[in-house]
Amino acid sequence: MTVYTPRRASRVLLVDAAGRVLLFGGFDPARPDHRYWFTPGGGLDPGETYAICAARELAEETGLRLPPEAFGAPVHRDVTEFPFDGVWYRQEQEFFLVRVDAHAVDTAGFNDVERACVPDHRWWSVDELTASGQRYYPADLPAVLARALAGGVVPSSPTGGSAPAATGGAPC
Repeated sequence: MTVYTPRRASRVLLVDAAGRVLLFGGFDPARPDHRYWFTPGGGLDPGETYAICAARELAEETGLRLPPEAFGAPVHRDVTEFPFDGVWYRQEQEFFLVRVDAHAVDTAGFNDVERACVPDHRWWSVDELTASGQRYYPADLPAVLARALAGGVVPSSPTGGSAPAATGGAPC
């Protein structure tokens, strides 16, 4: 039986004027060959709302500073289960769509874990993601992104996301 560490996280679909989403490329320190792409974001600190966490994480990981009010309503929610550095997590997460004309990513705010296991970032179109053959999280990211860009509505339940639990992501 797997014992999960519960976690709540905010994720950001940061999309540029060309419709591309920013993803970070990383790996699990306990499984260095398990490489994947993921959205900016991370775990909620005590007392934080999802929007406050999204604003903090976006600033730390990309250098883009926005007030929590700029994030609006989440565009996607899901629950995922995954191992990272030997710990199994069960994470409830909300995704926010943020549009920018362009942004030069500044990772100076990365913490020690992120500096050690997140060496890459790049902007991806939905078509590039779909055709890439790369591992990314959530596993249905192209559909999540396409729905968000089309103005899709998120279910109202905090765990009522449209994606089933996935395995393998990162708590970053």
